[in-house]
Amino acid sequence: MASVKVLGVVPLPVSTFTETNVRTSARLPDGRNGLWFLSIDVSNPVMLAARVIGAPYHVGNLKIRTDGPVIHYTGERRGGGPRYRFAVRPGAPVEVTELDVWLTSRWRSFTQRAGVLLDTPVEHEPWPLARGTIIDLQETLATCAGLSAPVGEPVVHFSSGVGPVRLGATRPARARGHR
Repeated sequence: MASVKVLGVVPLPVSTFTETNVRTSARLPDGRNGLWFLSIDVSNPVMLAARVIGAPYHVGNLKIRTDGPVIHYTGERRGGGPRYRFAVRPGAPVEVTELDVWLTSRWRSFTQRAGVLLDTPVEHEPWPLARGTIIDLQETLATCAGLSAPVGEPVVHFSSGVGPVRLGATRPARARGHR
């Protein structure tokens, strides 16, 4: 995450940081798409404030390092829990398909707090996508988030990241046209 700004204008004290999330897509009855995060591990403890809106943030020891063309990611939640280690070799840029857009272009996230579904707008440039080859993959993120262990060959894309990221005001997710 780079140059993160809350309400689109207020920069976080540490506005560039590492984040790893397990997420799925969600659609409201009125057709609006968004992300539903199952877990979010982050190196910036300030982001824990988003728990107030039901965002599943956890502080973790997350690291990224490069070794020639290979990018290594490691993470472990502080206090125990899920951990991961993987390495990817970025390849050629991807000619973006509808599936790529669907997988990476969500402009809101949904959370729930005290039984109320909340909608937070998210703005950033589209992710620059490249093909990726997994060199190493060890993770417990999926099963710790309550999912079955992944099976089959993963769809792998690499992105150098996006920024700036602007998080809008969180509001109840009401159906359009209703008060």
